[in-house]
Amino acid sequence: MATTGGSKVIAIEEHYFDTELAALFSGRDVRTPPPIREKMNDLGAIRLKDMDAAGIDLQVLSHGAPSLQKLDAETATRMARLVNDRLHETVTDNPERFQGFAALPTADPKASADELERCVTKLGFKGAMVHGLTGGTEFLDEKRFWPIFERAAALDVPLYIHPSIPHEDVIQAYYKDYVEEFPGLLTAGWGFTVETATAGIRIVLSGVLDAYPNLKIILGHLGEGLPFLLVRIDEALSRTESRLSSFRDAFCEHFWITTSGNFSDTALLCSVMEMGADRIIFSVDYPYASNEAGTRWIETIPLSTEDREKILHGNAEKLLGL
Repeated sequence: MATTGGSKVIAIEEHYFDTELAALFSGRDVRTPPPIREKMNDLGAIRLKDMDAAGIDLQVLSHGAPSLQKLDAETATRMARLVNDRLHETVTDNPERFQGFAALPTADPKASADELERCVTKLGFKGAMVHGLTGGTEFLDEKRFWPIFERAAALDVPLYIHPSIPHEDVIQAYYKDYVEEFPGLLTAGWGFTVETATAGIRIVLSGVLDAYPNLKIILGHLGEGLPFLLVRIDEALSRTESRLSSFRDAFCEHFWITTSGNFSDTALLCSVMEMGADRIIFSVDYPYASNEAGTRWIETIPLSTEDREKILHGNAEKLLGL
């Protein structure tokens, strides 16, 4: 199993639905087209066939948005154990092809930290993925969520900050005039990017990286545009004295980014120039993006063989302990 060039391929933002959890989604979160939903519901023959056709050796599986983030604390905590245990069964059945990121019940930060520890130490998961705003309103950098960051740093595993539907007030202020005709504007077309880039910026500004110097954060979609803007953000924030010495340095020290759903030479080269090839990890964003499109693209990127190998598998192996 490999690309046509013979490289091992690990993809780390690859989604699925637990049918019991997905049945609890409501409102704007019920939006997955039937062909994609079929693949989201499959952790067997369909998925493996798509992986084989593209030369993908391993997927790190994560629940699709909004996962547990829109549920109340009691329901989310109960569902977290069920969802993560079922994902563990899938990984155990085929560990050469699948690994997992935990789903966390962020409405209860202490329960989230404990579930993360259980999933890492007992189930062998490689970190966790959190989708958007807890309850649709709260960014993860708020102080009440810091126990999650503390536990992730202590366990030496990353937190993957993934998009979800933006805050409803933002939708009404920014997108309502166009979202009916162009629904993608609310999601991967722009809304996801703005919401998740804002989450990343807030994590740097919050002080949580100083509190937990070993903390590791992953952003998808080539960093939600932040690598392109690091110099400008850094310059603007440095105009006044603050406790933050350099936004750019903090971001490049604590963040990794993936190629999920953003198969662009220019965006990738910008990211490499800003952050270095060691900070970039191959991902597809399956099944929202095509496995074959991702691996075809990565074989043609204008980088050295050494850097391509880092992106295709080396960086993931190092960060996730694969």
